[in-house]
Amino acid sequence: MTLTTHAIVGATLATLTPNPILGFAIGFGSHYFLDAIPHWAYPVASLEKDRDNSLNTKMIISKSSYKDLLVVSADGICGLLFSFIILGGFYHHDLSMILMGALGGMLPDLLQFCYWMWKPKILKPLQKLHNWAHTKHRIDDKPVIGVLSQLLIIVLVVFIFK
Repeated sequence: MTLTTHAIVGATLATLTPNPILGFAIGFGSHYFLDAIPHWAYPVASLEKDRDNSLNTKMIISKSSYKDLLVVSADGICGLLFSFIILGGFYHHDLSMILMGALGGMLPDLLQFCYWMWKPKILKPLQKLHNWAHTKHRIDDKPVIGVLSQLLIIVLVVFIFK
C-alpha cells in the first residue's frame, strides 16, 4: 500500500475516538490490516530484497536513493494533505486527531525503513510482524489496477466510517 492510503485510512479510523493516543494506535494497527490485502506498491530502487529471508532485506544508499526519498516523501505528504482536506475540510474533524491517525498509519513503514537501514534489534519483532502481516499476493505489475484498488479502499473506508 502507498503511504497515502495508510494515512487516509488511519486518520479516518482515528476520528472515531476522541482520544489522540488511541487514535494513533488505531491508525498504527490499521497499517497491518491494509498490508494483508493484495496490493500494488511503487518500486523502491534502493531496496535490496532477500527472497530467502526477508529479515535480511536492506536499503542500499546509491544515486537512486534520492529519487526514492523524493517519491516516498511526496507520498507521505500527499497522505497528510488529503487526510486534512477530506477529514478536516469536508467532515470538520479535529486536525490533531487526523494527524495522529495518519502518522500512526504511516509509522510502520518508517520503522521498517529504519530496520532495513540499521537492523536495530529492538525493531526485529515489529519487522517480523510486518513481514507476517504483509500479503504475498502482490499486483506490482498492474499499477493502474493497484492505484484504482487503493482509491476504492479509501472511498469505502471514508464512506463506511463517515
